[in-house]
Parts: sequence; C-alpha cells; structure tokens
Amino acid sequence: MPNRNSKTSAEKGIRSTLIGIIVSIFLAIIKGTAGVLGNSYALIADAIESTSDVFTSFIVLTGLKIASKPADIDHPYGHGKAEPIAGMMVASALFIAAVIIIIQSTHEIITPHHAPAFFTLIVLVAVVITKELLFRFVIKIGENIESTSVKIDAWHHRSDAITSFAAFIGISVALIGGKGYEEADDYAALFASGIIIFNAYRLFKPAFSELMDTAPPIHVLDEVKSAAGKVNGVMAIDKCFVRKMGLEFFVDIHVVVDRNLPVHIGHLIGHNVKDELIKFNPKISDVLVHIEPTPVKI
Repeated sequence: MPNRNSKTSAEKGIRSTLIGIIVSIFLAIIKGTAGVLGNSYALIADAIESTSDVFTSFIVLTGLKIASKPADIDHPYGHGKAEPIAGMMVASALFIAAVIIIIQSTHEIITPHHAPAFFTLIVLVAVVITKELLFRFVIKIGENIESTSVKIDAWHHRSDAITSFAAFIGISVALIGGKGYEEADDYAALFASGIIIFNAYRLFKPAFSELMDTAPPIHVLDEVKSAAGKVNGVMAIDKCFVRKMGLEFFVDIHVVVDRNLPVHIGHLIGHNVKDELIKFNPKISDVLVHIEPTPVKI
C-alpha cells in the first residue's frame, strides 16, 4: 500500500499540477484574446496549446489522486499504474494538439490575411518567460518525486514555451518583412507543431515502459543489491527485480544464506533485508524476499 512518503510525493505533485492549471487558464485567455485582436493564428494556436495544458493537467491530477489510493482487495499492489496511464494520455494529447495546429496553420497559409499586430510580440515574451519558469518548477517537483506524469506535464509546459517562442520569431519576420511575409507566423506554428510531436513521442515512451514493468536503470538494481548484500547473514544476491508502480517501487529479491541456519533465522534475515531496503530508499513500498540456501558441498 502507499507509504507516507508516496502520499507526500502525491501531494507535491498535485500541488504543482494545480499551479500549472491556474497559470495555463490565465495564459490561454490572454493568448487567445491577443491572437484574435492581433490577427495572429500562431498566437491562437498557442492558446489552443495552453488550453490543452489545462485538460492534460487535470488528467495528471486525476492520475495522481488515483495512484495515491491505498491497496484494496481488487488492487493488491495499489493503484500506481494510474500514474503512467495519465502520462500516456498527456503525451497523446500533445500529439493531437500538434495535429490540430498543423491543420489550422496550413489553412491559414493558403488563406490571405493581414500581418499580426506588434503588441502580440509583447504578449509572447511574457508567455515564454512564464511558461519556462513554470516548466522548471514542475520538472523539479516531478524529478524529486520520480513521477512520470508530472514530468510529462512539465514538458507540456515547455512545449507551450517553444510554440510561443516560434510564434514570436514568425510574427517578427512577418512584421519586419512586411507585405508578402504575412504567413510567417503560420509557418512558425507549423514548425512548433513538429517539435511538439517529437516531444509527444519522447514523453510517451517512458510512460509506456513503466506500464510494461520495464526494468529500471542498472544503477538502481545495483544500489538495491548493494544495500541488501550488507545485511548480516546475507552471503550473496541470487536474483533481484525492481519495478516502478506510480510513485513507488516494488522489489523481488533472492538472497543466499547459510544452509545450516535454522528456518527462523533465515526468516529473520529476510525481514532484515526488507527493512534495510525500505530504510535505504523510502520510495520502496514493499519487498518480497526469497531465501536461497548455499549449495551443498560435495
């Protein structure tokens, strides 16, 4: 079941996500209004991106709340899988948003229109700074609590900053170039959508891997083996498996002990291994220890 550490981690993730939602709502309104009044589809596309940020952040919020629920009869290992599922949904939403931007930008390119207004540049500068700061805040939380969905949500904010920066470049070109360069901001939106698609793929992969119980980095396994190997009575580590379940880790480990030890001593060593690993890494929720006897000497 979720331990106190994972509950605290979920609370941190929920708090950072709520902040992201509030900021994204505010920016979506500002960018959408400025885009319409300033005749910039790149800015309108940017507003769409911020709006998608709001919905995807709600997905992350829901995923974190579900993942923090304790284990029950139907879910003996807890609800941690909800967290990477939320991450996959956010990554998918990023891809869909990029496709929408591509379609609309293409339409704007083939439709004659006026160049964007100068004031849209001021709006974009403020947006880029705000979103980059939000990205750094959320990614720090995500890395601290090792949350796949929160980190993906953070990169969604950076994608927003990237589209805003691309829009800034496009509008600048349109204003400086004058007649004949009116579509520059639309091309900028197309360029930004390509970056968003790339990020969507890059972010989808770790969430999918976690859902498939892909083994963690080798250094994580080595650290677990090293900690278990230091427990008194453990002669060797036979096997070790670690999997991430939302904000927690589950460990299955086979330790070798002296075959001549009484059963209750071997059992005690197993408990000591479990306690040591949870103490070593508070994010480890549970440890299943299998006792292996030393080989028979012939």
